[in-house]
Amino acid sequence: MAAAPVWSVDPRTGKQREQVAVEATAEEVDTTVRAAHEARGALVDRTVRSAFLRTAADLLEGARDHLVEAADAETALGPVRLTGELARTCFQLRAFADIVDEGAFLDVVINHPDDTATPPIPDLRRYKVPLGVVAVYSASNFPFAFSVAGGDTASALGAGNPVVVKAHPDHPGLSELVASVLRRAAVEHGIPEGVVGLVHGFEAGLELVRHPLVSAAGFTGSIRGGRALFDAAAARPVPIPFHGELGSLNPVVVTEAAAAERAEAIGAGLAGSMTLGVGQFCVKPGLVLAPAGAAGDRLVKSLTDAVSDTDSGVLLDHRMRDNFIAGVAERAELPEVETPVTPGAGGEHTVSPGFLTVAAQKLTSAGSYDLLLEECFGPVTVVARYEDDAEVREVLSRLPGNLTATVQLSEEEAAGQGRGAEILAELTPLAGRVLVNGWPTGVAVAAAQHHGGPYPATTSTSTSVGGTAIERWLRPVAYQNAPEALLPPELRDDNPLGLPRRFDGRLER
Repeated sequence: MAAAPVWSVDPRTGKQREQVAVEATAEEVDTTVRAAHEARGALVDRTVRSAFLRTAADLLEGARDHLVEAADAETALGPVRLTGELARTCFQLRAFADIVDEGAFLDVVINHPDDTATPPIPDLRRYKVPLGVVAVYSASNFPFAFSVAGGDTASALGAGNPVVVKAHPDHPGLSELVASVLRRAAVEHGIPEGVVGLVHGFEAGLELVRHPLVSAAGFTGSIRGGRALFDAAAARPVPIPFHGELGSLNPVVVTEAAAAERAEAIGAGLAGSMTLGVGQFCVKPGLVLAPAGAAGDRLVKSLTDAVSDTDSGVLLDHRMRDNFIAGVAERAELPEVETPVTPGAGGEHTVSPGFLTVAAQKLTSAGSYDLLLEECFGPVTVVARYEDDAEVREVLSRLPGNLTATVQLSEEEAAGQGRGAEILAELTPLAGRVLVNGWPTGVAVAAAQHHGGPYPATTSTSTSVGGTAIERWLRPVAYQNAPEALLPPELRDDNPLGLPRRFDGRLER
């Protein structure tokens, strides 16, 4: 594997800006992974881990202006969006530090012997331990929150695992800067710099997932790229967990009653959600089931007005721009597909938002219209006009797994009258997050959050956002009849670490 230069590219012009690194060779990947593996012991102490995460957040905030400037130069996402995303990233790091300090994620369970049980119960003590080196594959559209210091990295470090990040080619310079900040934070707490490794290059990504010392992987990206890595993880002599977020259509159902009640507001809200960030969010609504008839017409008109007033924008790179232009053109060429606002090229380096409309009946059986049920990355959505509830059910039954599913209900339906509960039940098997009278763009970092869904939305049942994301990088182990003196402190009767636990069936906090 020959080393090749890695360039920082300006998406506004498509021109190379500066060389920031070189693609890692197989030998360099091996060296990076082994350095991470050797750093495992420095993360054993939870107090050190949480302090490391908090210092990382502090240092990232201290370098905010420089980091945001670098990120904007490589992504064109704009200082306002990027400043907010960096703040979210720092919040995530501190949130996982709090989780580490609390210790509930260790799931400590202690059972003392009970000869009266059938069968008899021996002395059993169970908790969770880190997996080992975690490979993290950065996303293109979130250069902070799903990248080098993003949720996968924060949760993996919080669980006690070193990390090797495969930098995304759309922001390699920023990746180097953020990695250097994390390493400085590590050194401040006596942790070797190798605890956060960074590699560049497509082949390096494959070498990383195949490396025998890598114990798990986290990925956010395309179905094609994620599936290739998922298959490689499964094909190893020792398969490893692969937690991938691959793609999502994020369907929306607008009931006839909701459209009659507030069609204009729904159209405006949809426009804002589908064009947010130039449509480059993984939870962008890509398919909307809206009623035929006058209320649906009002919704489409509102959507038309709002999208027409939305400026063209720059996508993250020219490959994505080319794919978007080709993708919307192919969809628009299907018979009886209309374009009230035509999406496509805005200028030499930009794209214009738009949307397509089609009769929902076209989507109820397999055929060429299945293309409309595939994610198209960028500022576009498909509005499928349905005649009755049966068509809605038929279309929903044909959808793959999604990160989100949304229903827009009327006030009466939201109060329990009509089909509201029934539609919720129909959407629940399709997605990891089901929304009522809202829009899916915007993923809160909260304990109850779930950012995942049935395949191909994700390759596991886990979340990549929120506190329970830490569970991906742990495995349970139980000790049977182990002498107290040999047990790890987490499992001793006197609970020297003050951990929440279940002790002989009683929950102790």
